[in-house]
Amino acid sequence: MTASVYDTALTTIDGAPASLGDYRGKVLLVVNVASKCGLTPQYEGLEKLYREKKDAGLEVLGFPANNFNGQEPGSEEEIKQFCSLNFDVSFPLFSKISVAGTDVHPLYQQLTAAQPVATGEGPMREKLIGFNIEPNPAPGVLWNFEKFLIGKDGSVIGRFSPDTAADDAGLRAAIDQALAA
Repeated sequence: MTASVYDTALTTIDGAPASLGDYRGKVLLVVNVASKCGLTPQYEGLEKLYREKKDAGLEVLGFPANNFNGQEPGSEEEIKQFCSLNFDVSFPLFSKISVAGTDVHPLYQQLTAAQPVATGEGPMREKLIGFNIEPNPAPGVLWNFEKFLIGKDGSVIGRFSPDTAADDAGLRAAIDQALAA
């Protein structure tokens, strides 16, 4: 039997051991985040989404990653302060991990294997090429703020491109459907 995403060992941004199993029975939106990215303002929408839907069973989980143009260079403490001061982030953050390259964290290996294609990915890939940035090859994570949706049963049920905002109708419909399941 394949390991569940619930079983993968994680560490919170405060250094405590954790796993997605801590959120069993909830709908999870797993996002690789960065503090110095053009998409960093998405923290605001993600926090708003979290506050709006957490009582219904949604958890937004942020995974800082420095894989793309060094856009998350800070320490855990610096990341936590940045998120708190700039975006009043209250959703759970985890320690910095790798989401691309040869040292991809096992959680992201599972996520990309379960959902190899992101909804709405084309324009973002083209944008990166336009900036002379070599996109991470599929099925790998394209850039910061890619979003994976995990259902209450632990199955990976959706993947959304980095430029899909938290108020995107398709993303919100998928979240609502998962919450209703």
